[in-house]
Amino acid sequence: MFSGELSKSISRISISIIALITAVYFSYLFFDIILMIAISILLAMIFNPLVKLLESQNINRLVSVLIVFAFSGVGIFFILSILIPKIVSQMNTISVALSKENVDIFLSQIDVAVKTYIPFADSTDVAGKISSFISSLIFDSINNISNIVSSIVSIIAIAVIVPFMTFFILKDNQSIIKGLVNIMPNKYFEVSYWVIWKIREQLGRFVRGWILDAFLVGFMSAIGLSFLGIQNSITIGFIAGVGHLIPYFGPIIGGLPAIIISLIQFGDLSMLPSILILFVIIYTLDNGYIQPNVFSKSTDMHPLVIIILILAGSQLLGIFGMLLAVPVATVIKTAAREIYLGYKNYKIIKLV
Repeated sequence: MFSGELSKSISRISISIIALITAVYFSYLFFDIILMIAISILLAMIFNPLVKLLESQNINRLVSVLIVFAFSGVGIFFILSILIPKIVSQMNTISVALSKENVDIFLSQIDVAVKTYIPFADSTDVAGKISSFISSLIFDSINNISNIVSSIVSIIAIAVIVPFMTFFILKDNQSIIKGLVNIMPNKYFEVSYWVIWKIREQLGRFVRGWILDAFLVGFMSAIGLSFLGIQNSITIGFIAGVGHLIPYFGPIIGGLPAIIISLIQFGDLSMLPSILILFVIIYTLDNGYIQPNVFSKSTDMHPLVIIILILAGSQLLGIFGMLLAVPVATVIKTAAREIYLGYKNYKIIKLV
């Protein structure tokens, strides 16, 4: 009897491992489709509270979704019509600032600064080494131009398809959930519905907080840099906000462009302390006040765990992996916790 139970347990574990390997394989095979579905679900979670608010006013769900889409489209168009020309103009300014003459001056300033403030450093030509590194970086970028074009095509495809998918996920929200729950055996019906509901609640709260937090960091960065007199502050603020979508990496992604532009603009390191102080203040406010209030402990994960997840995501899927690492981990953690609680409290799931 014992051997029979052991055999059944081994069979279940083997089937689970095979199913997991198969799922990973097909996820890799259909990554683009899965990515678009994931983005659509995240967007639907952002818009769903607005749709529910309109529904509470006795407006049909389809009409509510159309209204939210219409206002969102107008809002995005209005924001882009203001920001895009400014960003393009500032990018042109940056490209002029990065002309060969300015880059040579910039590199010589770095060379002097390193030899002045770090006397124990190698006295060889620092500027030459940096110049060689930049040249190799540009050469590698040109060699990878086909990958860049491919990425642009993928982004355009996502921009076209994702809105349609988001619309139908929002419109048929309840039908999709019922369909997923109905796949489960009857004895798992309640726990399945509860797990899906908790995932939607937790992930929705996280994604909305995530976007709002990134916007606030970008806004504060742009205002602060403008106050310091740094050129192209809107573009740098935009970069800082987008960079902040990757938790804990935002200060680096936002701070480096600001430092580089200030070096080119002023020709020395005089603004470096002010920029560093600005970003320390912004991220102290963010970590101490904004994030605790915006996220409301929706992830409840240790910072070290989040950093490891982001690094693992970057190894697997590059920039998309870094962006999706925490949301995916939130889904897995929420599902595992609720399934475990269902088993522990109600004994409705047989684990082995």
